[in-house]
Amino acid sequence: MHVLAVLAAALLFGTTGTAQALGPEGTTPLSIGVMRMVIGGTGLAVIAFLLAARHHRRMPADASRGPGWGARPVALMVLTGFCLALYQPLFFLGTARNGVAVGTVVALGSAPILAGLLEWALTRRVPSATWMLATALATVGVALLGFGGEAGGTGGTDPVGVLGSIGAGASFAVIANAQRRLLDSGCDPFTVVGGMGASSAILSAFVLPFVDISWMGTTAGLVMALWLGLATISIAYVLFTWGLGGLTAATAATLTLGEPLTASILGITVLGERLSVLAIVGLLVLAFGLALLAWGSRAARDPRPFAVEA
Repeated sequence: MHVLAVLAAALLFGTTGTAQALGPEGTTPLSIGVMRMVIGGTGLAVIAFLLAARHHRRMPADASRGPGWGARPVALMVLTGFCLALYQPLFFLGTARNGVAVGTVVALGSAPILAGLLEWALTRRVPSATWMLATALATVGVALLGFGGEAGGTGGTDPVGVLGSIGAGASFAVIANAQRRLLDSGCDPFTVVGGMGASSAILSAFVLPFVDISWMGTTAGLVMALWLGLATISIAYVLFTWGLGGLTAATAATLTLGEPLTASILGITVLGERLSVLAIVGLLVLAFGLALLAWGSRAARDPRPFAVEA
């Protein structure tokens, strides 16, 4: 059941770009990202905090309840919420400019690379040889995708779109490292993810008056917003959090590869995107690098699940 939960979460994450592409006219990456987080962040906070309260009620009276709601944990949760809110428009900018397949793969391919580099900068722990090889392969794959683009394209991928996708990956790298420190300090996982959801929803709500969300008045717009918010944020993150509690790090990392795979398949089959030969080679090289990264991370069950995924 844990495997199915993480796989289901990865598949839901992978529908994000396609859902945005099938949405109504008149949307922007910022307006979609804001509405996704207002809806999804609120739903995630409600579900996660209810699960956290249920967990605490089942704990023995003398059990440790973690660091509580001190200044540092709260600050880190707000940071993760800010980065999750920032991730949305950057991700949708990448998929809007370069297509779902390329935009999603660049965002998700850069995230583990940047997360590892940030962790090294913070801890000065030297990465393993496997991690460095996997990172090199993933970097080459992203570069090939950047130069390749869609089949028949005139100039490869759009550089602004690539920067947006990499920015989304960087946002998630910060989330991964911040949540790792929260979990290491003894915070309840559902409290951590609930704090992220609440913070992102509140921050996004402040932006609402400055974006055009008139498309929400259409059936297609409402369905898209509800799917992106409730399915790909609220439900997906709860499934992901629960499932990772019973899996090894390697199994979890491998299962999350279902997200870029789903996005690429949907982009090609549903949206009719056609990648150039060079971009296909880049996609394969990136997939191999991520698989090597997952294989190299195999270990006993890792209680810090959020270093993986989005």
